[in-house]
Amino acid sequence: MKYSNIPNTNINVSKICLGTMTFGQQNTEQEAHEQLNYAVEQGVNFIDTAEMYSVPPSKETQGNSEKCIGSWLKHQKRENLVVASKVTGPSDFFSYVRDNLGFSKPAILEALDKSLQRLQTDYIDVYQLHWPERITNTFGKLNYVHNSNDAWVDNFKEVIETLDALVKEGKIRHYGVSNETSWGLMRHLTESKYNNLTRCKTIQNPYSLLNRLFEINLSEVCMRENVGLMAYSPLAFGVLTGKYLKGKMPKESRLKLFPQYNRYNNQQSYFLTQKYLELAQELNISLTQLSLAFVNQQPFLTGNVIGATKMEQLKENIGSINVILSKETLIKIDEIQKLQPNPAP
Repeated sequence: MKYSNIPNTNINVSKICLGTMTFGQQNTEQEAHEQLNYAVEQGVNFIDTAEMYSVPPSKETQGNSEKCIGSWLKHQKRENLVVASKVTGPSDFFSYVRDNLGFSKPAILEALDKSLQRLQTDYIDVYQLHWPERITNTFGKLNYVHNSNDAWVDNFKEVIETLDALVKEGKIRHYGVSNETSWGLMRHLTESKYNNLTRCKTIQNPYSLLNRLFEINLSEVCMRENVGLMAYSPLAFGVLTGKYLKGKMPKESRLKLFPQYNRYNNQQSYFLTQKYLELAQELNISLTQLSLAFVNQQPFLTGNVIGATKMEQLKENIGSINVILSKETLIKIDEIQKLQPNPAP
């Protein structure tokens, strides 16, 4: 395994981070524990979850992922593991999670206490704001379109003050953001700096061979301001394994089970995926290995958040840390990307 520091901390984390959104729905508690045990055996010490998981979210499965981790975590040496979770942002779809969604002080305190109970731990290492409270271009929206009717009122300082108090109390060690923009991340950093508050350490955003939008400006922010990327969907919901090429739709695949998740399910994505598959074949590695190795090698990466429903998938995903792409291969990847840049925002 390879490791990196969470920026501006002394926390050493594995570059492969185990994502757990399948726990408690696609994966049973027993299967979740099997994945966790194997991952730790391979040197993984970084685990990511959220209060709203499992995915797809529902009232019946909400909190299941944290519960699966919690029943395992209580038997581990807590100090050897780095656990990240998230507080749900405002949404009409997730009113069942809590009565008061969003990042008001009461909302964050309630959400955190419930997550701690489910995780059976006294603290969370990285507590993340799952998506912005304001209306912006997240979850498949390519361009920002200003909405003058957005009811959001600027509250960056108040939110960070709440998180700062939780750090001082010991309930969280650090905080991060997720599905955030360059403007939002810079506002977090600026408010922390000028008000002497705890600083945002990580950003969890989509990043893969089919979505390199992070490189347009967020990568510069992270490199210059020392914030680490936790890259989610590095395999683009499984599209970058190649299993959906030529019209295939495996029986138990996520796109078959959950067709509503069509972010990566388009002809442009499949066109590019085919090109990457041909490159992987030239290199005598799998498309999965090529896709994950590309993410693993990025200088702004702190953790590559991989997920799996089957053990053989998990083994290949974790094993990608040992695949090194040459400069020549990275140039070829850039040339392929130019054919159809970022088809899955």
